Amino acid sequence: MSQTSRTAKSLKNSIVALTMYFVNLVLQFFSRKILLDYLGTEILGLNSTAYNLLQFLNIAELGIGSAIGSTLYKPLFEKDKQSISEIIALQGKFYQRIAIFIIAGAAAIMPFFPLIFKKMTLPLWYAYASFAALLFSALLSYFVNYKQILLSADQKEYKIQYTYRLSMMVKVAVQMLAIITLPNGYIWWLILEIIFAIIGSIALSKTIRNEYPYLQTINATFKTLRAKYSDIETKVKQVFFHKVSSFALFQLSPLIIYAYTSLTEVAIYGNYVLITSGITYLFGAMFNNVSSGIGNLIAERPYDVLGIFGELFSLRFFLASIGAFMFFMLASPFVKLWIGSTYEMPSHTIILLSAILFIGLARQTIDNFLYAYGLFRDIWAPIIEMTINIVASIILGAFYGLNGVLFGALISILIIVMGWKPYFLFNAGIKCSVWRYWSMFAKHTAILIACAIFSIIIINLIGIDASASIGSLLLSIPIYTIIFSGSLLALMNVTRCPIINFEKRIIRLIK
Repeated sequence: MSQTSRTAKSLKNSIVALTMYFVNLVLQFFSRKILLDYLGTEILGLNSTAYNLLQFLNIAELGIGSAIGSTLYKPLFEKDKQSISEIIALQGKFYQRIAIFIIAGAAAIMPFFPLIFKKMTLPLWYAYASFAALLFSALLSYFVNYKQILLSADQKEYKIQYTYRLSMMVKVAVQMLAIITLPNGYIWWLILEIIFAIIGSIALSKTIRNEYPYLQTINATFKTLRAKYSDIETKVKQVFFHKVSSFALFQLSPLIIYAYTSLTEVAIYGNYVLITSGITYLFGAMFNNVSSGIGNLIAERPYDVLGIFGELFSLRFFLASIGAFMFFMLASPFVKLWIGSTYEMPSHTIILLSAILFIGLARQTIDNFLYAYGLFRDIWAPIIEMTINIVASIILGAFYGLNGVLFGALISILIIVMGWKPYFLFNAGIKCSVWRYWSMFAKHTAILIACAIFSIIIINLIGIDASASIGSLLLSIPIYTIIFSGSLLALMNVTRCPIINFEKRIIRLIK
């Protein structure tokens, strides 16, 4: 596959994902406002807490999807249909066992709901019903939807967007309508959650059958497939530790926050998380299937890897800087106009959230290459990251509440994500000195700081109050973006950052 073809596929995935993203983003913000207006903050806090409890059980997934995805690149490149069928069959057998574990775990957790939700003033059955609906949707991923990893690995992510994710967006729209127009709106919300989970799974399954008609039922036993593809199980065991660390950062934090505060503060925090999640999902859409493209590149042209890494790092750093800067400048004005000033968070909390957002966005280039190389063996790193995260969040949270929990998370990702992981990738994967990365990172960071200071000065001189009205906010978005991104891109080009090579590649593709 040529680099142009690989880039074209990535662009197609990105365009479709971006279109879906903007539609979904509008739906998510409208739906959250409707939930707040019609059902209240406790329902939102309950929903978030139930979701995080379910994610705790999903640790049992062990990272099988990641291990399977990185194993599929070679057979897809070689068109080895038998191996593809066997690998997917092995994934299914793994997932069936995990689903049983999750069901057992759910049964063990639910008797403790009266203790977990003792601060809640809502009837306790709300907690049971919410958890059960989310559990049902999750189980479909293990019994039915797991084959979608084949579309992702084959750079056909857009087909998942057309089927399953489109169904989920229709679900949100219908749920909003039900809450507004029907009595007992939350009950209808839960019922529709289940109905559309089934519809989405049916649509996705049909797409996979049409796209890969050669997928066959493999009669080999679980033991036989495990022995034949023993490297998958090795990677699964390694990825497990990375998944646990990721869970600790993104799923335990709301639970720790709830322990020190209330469901209302969890809901207020959740409003900002919804914004950061929207920005993160936007990046996921723009860089859709990057790992599969890198995996294909490594299999076909390993000598080009370092150059492509530089381009992707520079591009992602540029966009991550824009995302974090715009969040820092406009998150609170948006929340004030969206749901009211009582839901705003203090500026020092916004700074911590902006820092976590930036690192979360910028780190993905390293993660994409580690994934493509199948480098998961540094299992000690996520253990240390998780330990630092939990201990620091609990200790600092006891003294500083929400800010302490966030700062604890920030400490852990600075040490491991910004320190260890680049070293590991360059030594074990790309196989060149990590100082090439650090010098590139330092150069980009210096440019970012200079442009941020310059942009804030210019924005203050302009004097637009983004929180004054919807019109002021809408006017601020393009002005702030142009000032910051324009100065950043100009300085990156002047200083010859690798983003120049990406710009040339896009120009050639267009021509």
